[in-house]
Amino acid sequence: MEKRRVKGGFFAVVGFVLSPLSWWNDLVVNLPLAYAFGIVVALFSRELFLPGVIAGYWLTNVAGFVLLHKGAIDIVSGEPEPYTTRSFAKDFLISVGYTVLVVLLVNFGILTVPDEILSALGL
Repeated sequence: MEKRRVKGGFFAVVGFVLSPLSWWNDLVVNLPLAYAFGIVVALFSRELFLPGVIAGYWLTNVAGFVLLHKGAIDIVSGEPEPYTTRSFAKDFLISVGYTVLVVLLVNFGILTVPDEILSALGL
């Protein structure tokens, strides 16, 4: 029982850091991870930079909500509850809302493909 609570606590903390539930984690964690994911995708095709950033952002947010939910359940309940389709849909819709923000950042030129880094890599 105690082992599950420790594991749940770990998952909850990692999930909180990845979820958009505090003002700092999107800026400090999710956006850099999504940006890095977009850069990796841009190595294959520069046109896929924005979709790569969006996919990376969704992945971090959804993974954060899933880990936070599962961790919290392990901490507070005796028996683990299944992660339902409704819970996933809610987490997904929240992530879509935050994704709109990322798309706006790319469209207004605040986030761009780092030409200096790619050219230094010979790409």
